[in-house]
Amino acid sequence: MSSQPKNPRDVVIVEGVRTPFAKSGTKLKTVHAAQLGQVALKELISRANLNVELIDEVIIGNTGSPSDAVNISRVVALNAGVPLKTSAMTVHRNCASAMESITTGYERIKSGTMDMVIAGGTENMSQMPLMIPPSISSIIERLGSAKTGGARLVALWDWFKADLKQIKEMVTTPPLVKTKYKPIITLAEGLTDPFVGMNMGMTAEVIAKEFGIGRREQDEYALRSHQKAIASKAKLAEELTPFYLPPDYKETISEDIGPRDNQTIEALAKLKPFFDKNTGSITAGNSCPITDGAAMMLLMSRERAESLGYKPLARIRGYGYAGLEPERMGMGPAYSTPVALKRAGLSMKDIGLVELNEAFAAQVMACQKAFDSDEFGKKQGLSGKIGELRSEILNVNGGAIALGHPVGATGTRLVLTLMKEMRRRQVQFGLATLCIGGGQGGSVIIENEGV
Repeated sequence: MSSQPKNPRDVVIVEGVRTPFAKSGTKLKTVHAAQLGQVALKELISRANLNVELIDEVIIGNTGSPSDAVNISRVVALNAGVPLKTSAMTVHRNCASAMESITTGYERIKSGTMDMVIAGGTENMSQMPLMIPPSISSIIERLGSAKTGGARLVALWDWFKADLKQIKEMVTTPPLVKTKYKPIITLAEGLTDPFVGMNMGMTAEVIAKEFGIGRREQDEYALRSHQKAIASKAKLAEELTPFYLPPDYKETISEDIGPRDNQTIEALAKLKPFFDKNTGSITAGNSCPITDGAAMMLLMSRERAESLGYKPLARIRGYGYAGLEPERMGMGPAYSTPVALKRAGLSMKDIGLVELNEAFAAQVMACQKAFDSDEFGKKQGLSGKIGELRSEILNVNGGAIALGHPVGATGTRLVLTLMKEMRRRQVQFGLATLCIGGGQGGSVIIENEGV
């Protein structure tokens, strides 16, 4: 399929940038998600030499919703120097939140209602809070509404007894097991599907068993992710902006904190299954780590980009989202990609590079099998298989198992990394895709404007 004729309403990507991604609990753990987004956005504005007065809207993905920055997009925008007049909205589509920001911006521009949109995502998963359980919050409410000293004393005594029970439960029960008095781990809650009551790791176990993907295969895939990311440090640096750490801003992070140059298959093999301890194969080593980071991208209509003298890097050819069983959520890319391909007027044979988010090694490998299966394709109403998802074009710079997965930012990172590599290799078409917690998939297809 040749390139479509250029159209003034084409939605093009002019520039993109991200912060380093850091495994939770490391260098970025004390940095507010709004500050992560601010740094990425300010760098984007600088790299593009952008007149901020021309920005129509800022759309940023985020899942953590910090209580002091509920519409975090607006906070990021104003702190980065975007004018007060410019609207801003935060979007949430779980793992695809930062892809949703791009596709929402695409629709704004394609419809003609806007000409320039900032799209991106930011997330600090280290700062996902603990919540007070109802058994204790109800006592605190009683204390706050007490009218007499006696009532206050009774409430305080009940609170003291509840705290003792909380300590006992924290000592005697596993970390992820919910009890009456233990604090609620919001991160664990967010990674658990309320419809089927399964966390994302358990859904990966379902897929691993369904497609017969063994532990050794998963560990080997995880090792390759680290090896590719280490080998691609120089290339990945092109999409990064150094991050100066508060409060004194003397220490700088200039690369991702996640890829391990000393990772071995032996070390991975020693890790115990985390989600199904008896018959499982999903470990911390063959899963993506919890991560902090931000990514931003500048979208314009072709007409506006050309009028300002910009040379677009890529054109968005199409996108698609699709739903599936929540307990098989990792298969999302195999459901959303046919939608995106159809809208783009392309097939998998046209796709020269793929960025597929590595939530779990088993999930990526299962998607490869599904893409290449006539039976799977026909079940989705296709004439045959979706098309081969070749390993040599898949996540060539490593993926989320090494780089990490800051949930609200990953969707933009995928498109950014894909776009940069397509320019290096002079590949015409690329696919960015990911699974979405809750049972969805998201896919975006871009075309290299430099080919």
